[in-house]
Amino acid sequence: MYESRKADKIADQVSDAILDACLKADPFSKVACETATKTGLIFVFGEINTSATLDYQKIVRDTIRRIGYDDSSKGFDYKTCNVLVGIEQQSPDIAQGLVQKGRQLEDIGAGDQGIMFGYATDETPEYMPLTLILAHKLNKKMADLRRDGTLAWLRPDSKTQVTVRYKNDNGALIPLEVDTIVISVQHSPDITTEKLRQLVKEYVIDAVIPSKYLTERTIYHIQPSGLFIIGGPQGDAGLTGRKIIVDTNSYKLLLLIQYGGHGAHGGGAFSGKDWSKVDRSAAYTARWIAKSLVHAKLARRVLVQLSYAIGVPEPLSIFVDTYGTSTKTNAELLKIVNENFDLRPGVIVQQLGLHKPDGWCYEQTAAYGHFGREEFPWESPRNLKI
Repeated sequence: MYESRKADKIADQVSDAILDACLKADPFSKVACETATKTGLIFVFGEINTSATLDYQKIVRDTIRRIGYDDSSKGFDYKTCNVLVGIEQQSPDIAQGLVQKGRQLEDIGAGDQGIMFGYATDETPEYMPLTLILAHKLNKKMADLRRDGTLAWLRPDSKTQVTVRYKNDNGALIPLEVDTIVISVQHSPDITTEKLRQLVKEYVIDAVIPSKYLTERTIYHIQPSGLFIIGGPQGDAGLTGRKIIVDTNSYKLLLLIQYGGHGAHGGGAFSGKDWSKVDRSAAYTARWIAKSLVHAKLARRVLVQLSYAIGVPEPLSIFVDTYGTSTKTNAELLKIVNENFDLRPGVIVQQLGLHKPDGWCYEQTAAYGHFGREEFPWESPRNLKI
């Protein structure tokens, strides 16, 4: 599994910070906010309809500061970067398809067409793939060590990748060992590559990866390119929505000696989109369904697929696949889903509180994944009536 904190994730966090500011003042804001970034520049653009009064300069700079780009020596500085804004109102052609005169919230149409997926597996307590959990935790650990000063030479730009060797147990996946760990991280000029590799292994990998998964066969690629001083927007342009696999539960693994991908993604990005965009809300709901099914022990792993048409409240299709890990048929599971979940966007938003986040914010989702974190409402399994 690949996890990134590169410039694309800066863009995701800025877009979601703007969404949070809109929803805080106006829960029914319509937001499609994109962000692009390069050396010394943040460009925010898109379509927003809201009653909120936004200070884009403050929102953007505060977000960059929280990420950690607070000095030009790091290649980017929230205090001196240029912030450009190109925001327009939502197209009336789209707006009329979502909320038509006389419609209640429950009956508003989906904000776009497309296919969305949710996945859950019993291989970890988070009901997420072990590869993804470990990749996120490695990046999170480096951020923590950077912020508390333990490894003060670390910089915000980093990437991790974890390959796990699995056993296929009649469709269920059992992690056997970590095959390969890859970490690349931006750093200050005053540390050697040799010392960096030693400290990352000691303070990051050994602290995060359970020892039971590490063997003499485990391969470590720590800073494989050598120096990584120039990073962030200076080293690589960033754009909202370019890390969609990192955001979700799709991942790569080794099934004994075979390589393959599990989970799925419909292709739509999440960040900067309000709850009416089913690219986001339906993906959250599909994960909610999948986790609820696995939590109820109706299957050991599940893939849920939903599809919508713009302006139409009801999903066009619902598909459930348990990879042969359930005693029930897919048709029986589909009946359970239909009896327990109302999948209209206007109902989803109310049940999950997507228009009025309580105890969480969308900016949080833009780093370390949208799933497998208990602070988000779609991660609380529903008690199913079976």
